[in-house]
Amino acid sequence: MTVSTQLLIGGRFYSSSSLDATAMAVTDGTVVWLGAEAPGRAMHPDAEIVDLDGAFVAPAFVDPHVHVTALGLQLIGLDVRGAASLGELLAAVRAYAAAHPDGVIVGEGWDDTAWPEQRPPTLAELDEAAGPGRLVYLARVDAHSAVASSALLDAAGNLGQGYRRGEPLRADAHHRVRGVALAKLDVAHRDRARAAALDAAAAHGIVAVHECAGPDISGRDDLRELLAFEHGVEVRAYWGEAVRTAEQARALVDELGVAALGGDLFVDGSLGSHTALLREPYADGSGCGKNFLDGDAITAHVRACTEAGIQAGFHAIGDAAMDLVVAGFAAVAAELGGPAVAARGHRIEHAEMTDAAAIEQLGALGVIASVQPAFDAAWGGADGMYAARLGAERAATLNPFAAMAAAGVSLAIGSDAPVTTLNPWEQVRAAVHHRTPGHGLSPRAAFAAATRGAWRAGGVRDGVAGTLVPGAPASYAVWDAGDLVVAAAADTVQRWSTDPRSRVPGLPRLDPGADLPTCLRTVRSGTTIYSA
Repeated sequence: MTVSTQLLIGGRFYSSSSLDATAMAVTDGTVVWLGAEAPGRAMHPDAEIVDLDGAFVAPAFVDPHVHVTALGLQLIGLDVRGAASLGELLAAVRAYAAAHPDGVIVGEGWDDTAWPEQRPPTLAELDEAAGPGRLVYLARVDAHSAVASSALLDAAGNLGQGYRRGEPLRADAHHRVRGVALAKLDVAHRDRARAAALDAAAAHGIVAVHECAGPDISGRDDLRELLAFEHGVEVRAYWGEAVRTAEQARALVDELGVAALGGDLFVDGSLGSHTALLREPYADGSGCGKNFLDGDAITAHVRACTEAGIQAGFHAIGDAAMDLVVAGFAAVAAELGGPAVAARGHRIEHAEMTDAAAIEQLGALGVIASVQPAFDAAWGGADGMYAARLGAERAATLNPFAAMAAAGVSLAIGSDAPVTTLNPWEQVRAAVHHRTPGHGLSPRAAFAAATRGAWRAGGVRDGVAGTLVPGAPASYAVWDAGDLVVAAAADTVQRWSTDPRSRVPGLPRLDPGADLPTCLRTVRSGTTIYSA
């Protein structure tokens, strides 16, 4: 068998094993050596030479929470994230409908909390903008509510109790209409969307994504098509459907070909749509949110997956939802033993309203928190959506990343794209520059959560995935970056780590407003999947 070696020279490498390395050797998809260029050439005289010209090389990113087809539809379709008002949203719909006279209109990303009108479009306004008979589905930025045209509502049929025509779609009514809208797209259209999403991931230094699918999100057909879709970016699939027995868990995993039964298995909804489940009512007077999975079902799901040797997980944002999930994990640990629960690496997605007691339990039970720092960047702060929904005092408790890390909770940083943009450096920066003092992570910890932590959240626990050390898979990204620096989360902590003698590898500057690195090449297990 022919052995193939590449020797990368003239670079700056983020490696705990060789902080001063300017060269790295890769043989058949595995990192085999790091160090100075001269000994590298002597040790690997027949290697293919790749001159990096001073570029920065770091472990590739993994995004542990993505909706691939939805992201792709945003990229190739109607992207309304930039709409700064209701009027701009309707203008965007009108322009898109004129340019695309046939087919369903799918749009993602509007956020009425930032608009002067402070409301979504009415049914009449949406119908007028789209034109007679057009099928229109526009998801809110958090993807937990949407507006739809009259024609699409009629096509969806009976939406059940709790829905009033003209109001935003939520819960089961939203899931029904979303499913009808996506079914109106042909396979070729959905495949173009998937290609766009995964191409975008590779262009941002991402080599793997965790697809958070489910019966109420994208459905079995989309999941089957996605898993059959060939691309250089690895897709690890999660399925959000509760089970009650180990036999059911194994059968569902085998039937769908998924890696785990979790991701967006909804216990509650979102804060923006007033569906996150709270202990106390919303500050803007909209009740305490929605509960989609009770404590008994949560406990049964954790027990079934633990017994079956399958990773489980839940979507939980509000503090009351977190109470239910933590109680379920604790009940199964009391029954089957803490080590049995911890061995599975169960997950919670988002975990935004997590208090000290819950953090302690999650750390003790080895539950992984899959978090999205860009949520705080978008909606945190004294004047943000969190404060409007919860009041300033409660809002300041959200996304306590530092407390989680200090308690031993393993963090995995992702985007929930298309809810936030698929740019890992933006997520890392948001984790460092948290809007609430004391909640942020050091750049080193944030970067680890977006690389090593994200691999671990996907069940890869070999100790080297997400690093550049001998023996690690050669999954890395090459970046055009400026100066590398070593910084702590705050001036009052971890001062030792900023001293050159600490031997901590440097990272690009993540100051607010600073230019983030630009990806030049993305490599997965030695194979280039993106080149600028």
